[in-house]
Amino acid sequence: MTDGHEKQLLDLLDDLTIAMFTTVDADGTLTSRPMARQEVEPTAEMWFITARDSRQVAHITAQPHVGITFSSPSTWVSLQGTATVVDDRAKLEELWNTFAEAWMPEGPEDPNVVLIRVDLEGGEYWDTPGGRVASLLSFAKAKITGKPYDGADNERVDLT
Repeated sequence: MTDGHEKQLLDLLDDLTIAMFTTVDADGTLTSRPMARQEVEPTAEMWFITARDSRQVAHITAQPHVGITFSSPSTWVSLQGTATVVDDRAKLEELWNTFAEAWMPEGPEDPNVVLIRVDLEGGEYWDTPGGRVASLLSFAKAKITGKPYDGADNERVDLT
């Protein structure tokens, strides 16, 4: 990836680890749940650890298109991609951490533990450089001048 906006989007993910992971269930209802991302590859590939018998695995098997959102006090990222359930013990052991162990105490050897790989296709980000203080100053400027708020960077990014 060479586009500056693509790099900005992936760089913003460095400090964002807990996502709302959205899948589509059998009747078309969007279902979201918090999940910890394990890794973001420079190739726009994201990894999660989950249970094989979970609803998200059932949803992905039937409808692999997913949405993933992250937020912090000054950054918001919305992504979409195609998810795949992956049985790869070596990769699972590489990604395993104490956070995953809190949810799956039997460890990476548990046959019910699998990976979800999401091949990111695109997304959008909103970032307020300078954080809360810069945002407050931009809000005040907008109020005083009557011009729209301009304190955030916002871009749509194609990752394919």
